[in-house]
Amino acid sequence: MSIVLNDLSFSFPNGRVVLSGLSASFGPGRTGLIGANGSGKSTLLRLIAGSLRPTSGSVTVTGDVGYLPQDLTLDVDASVASLLGIAAARDAIAAIEAGDVSQEAFDAVGDDWDVSERALGWLARLGLTHVGLDDRVGRLSGGEIIMTALAALFLRRLPVILLDEPTNNLDLDARRRLYATVESWPGVMLIVSHDRELLSRMNQIAELYDNSLRMYGGNLEAYEAVVETEQAAALRAVTSAEADVRREKRDLVGNQTKQARRDRMGRQLAASGSLPRIIASARKRHAQETAGRSREIDLERIAAARTRLAEAEEAVRDDDTIRVSLPGTAVPAGRTVLTVRGLEPGWLPWRSERPVSPLDGGEADACEPDGCEPTDGPPVGQLDELIVRGPERVALTGPNGSGKTTVLRYITGELSAACQKNRPDVRRVGAYGYLPQRLDVLDDSLTVVENVRLVAPAASVNEVRAGLARFLFRGDRADQQAGTLSGGERFRAVLAALLLAQPPPQLLLLDEPTNNLDMASVRQLSEALACYRGALLVASHDVPFLRSIGVTRWLRLSRDGSLTDIDPL
Repeated sequence: MSIVLNDLSFSFPNGRVVLSGLSASFGPGRTGLIGANGSGKSTLLRLIAGSLRPTSGSVTVTGDVGYLPQDLTLDVDASVASLLGIAAARDAIAAIEAGDVSQEAFDAVGDDWDVSERALGWLARLGLTHVGLDDRVGRLSGGEIIMTALAALFLRRLPVILLDEPTNNLDLDARRRLYATVESWPGVMLIVSHDRELLSRMNQIAELYDNSLRMYGGNLEAYEAVVETEQAAALRAVTSAEADVRREKRDLVGNQTKQARRDRMGRQLAASGSLPRIIASARKRHAQETAGRSREIDLERIAAARTRLAEAEEAVRDDDTIRVSLPGTAVPAGRTVLTVRGLEPGWLPWRSERPVSPLDGGEADACEPDGCEPTDGPPVGQLDELIVRGPERVALTGPNGSGKTTVLRYITGELSAACQKNRPDVRRVGAYGYLPQRLDVLDDSLTVVENVRLVAPAASVNEVRAGLARFLFRGDRADQQAGTLSGGERFRAVLAALLLAQPPPQLLLLDEPTNNLDMASVRQLSEALACYRGALLVASHDVPFLRSIGVTRWLRLSRDGSLTDIDPL
């Protein structure tokens, strides 16, 4: 069992090159595939899985492939057994037990007479003991869907498994179960992830950078140590090359000064008449030729030094950082910016009946914004009171399906009052901003500049461009249509629209903000939030990220609806 890439290239129909000339091989073990958003990680997985065809080169896979994509959208009316891929076998077993002796029924079962027991065993191993094989997919949260889809892959005993951001929307318990399963899997496993804890369990790291694929032995920490050493050497090389360029320029100026002095002395000697004209002319020609050759040598040395400098600079990674001052977002200590009171049991329904996706918000949406009837099932539960004051940084944690996304959507007013039996009282003071998981707040037909001007209509174009430059949209990049942006660019554009809005937001509500972000984008988000001076309410399972933004208060929302202050994890 193996994956072999041979001079693999892929371009989209519009001509944009995504991958070019990649050659690599992956054997048994765990490989973490990392790289910036838009570098082609998901595209590479799709090429290996066979859902895309290479523009040139080849992919050779030994063994059957299982693939978990990021954009897993499912039929909510289908059963969990269908999602696990065992519905036909279970139906055939039931038919045989009822007296069906047809060959078709026995062929459908094959050797999987214990498929139901094995499926329930995998669901239990992944923490889904409460999920039944006949349950409908529409009753599962986003995290539960991901874990069920993972169970389907493991149930099939596939020799090659491809996972694209598998920990998105998973609570801490689910992540730990996934980590344990990944570590015990004996086959070939290629995982795209920004989850540092998961990447620390890899046998090797493969990085897509600058249109090349490079392999690093060891886990994420070993990779970072190698890159840090290489970057330190590259920076020293740049410093040395810059010194060489300065020295060669000084030598050129010095040689030109000496030559000018010799030329002046030659002219004085020729003017004195002490040398015959023919000898003076010969000396002059010789001096000019020598000066010309010397200048050419000096210029060649400068060009060589500049070439070495360019090569050294190319080895230094261009990791631009977001730097933005946000004084208008400051909130005085003690000022209340959010109050939610009167949260009674049953105030929100538990599940949606609409098609769901793990990217749809972490748990099935409670209801549509235009109103709906509550569905059956346990209520989100009682939150006695939620108050956010001053520049507090509050983390909202909790297991999948507990209602974190629903709480945020209710605070924003996105869910209508028709969805509640007893409407709680939500009071916000000052402007607020909401960052949903899907990053679907931009108008794809407008440019980045135009999108920001929608939320900051009083700002001039120059003011908006100046603000966008701090979010790394400089020059023509700010004039790109939102629909053409890569994942990382779209994230930065949404973040810019959120933080540059007028009036400045004094409360930010963030829903799993690190989902689908590469590590560079997560760092950029942390840097931008370090400049933010208002209050934060962040629903997230990403503990390292929550620590990096300086969370001051940790809340846990349980499946029974209780909200409690907890100690940092």
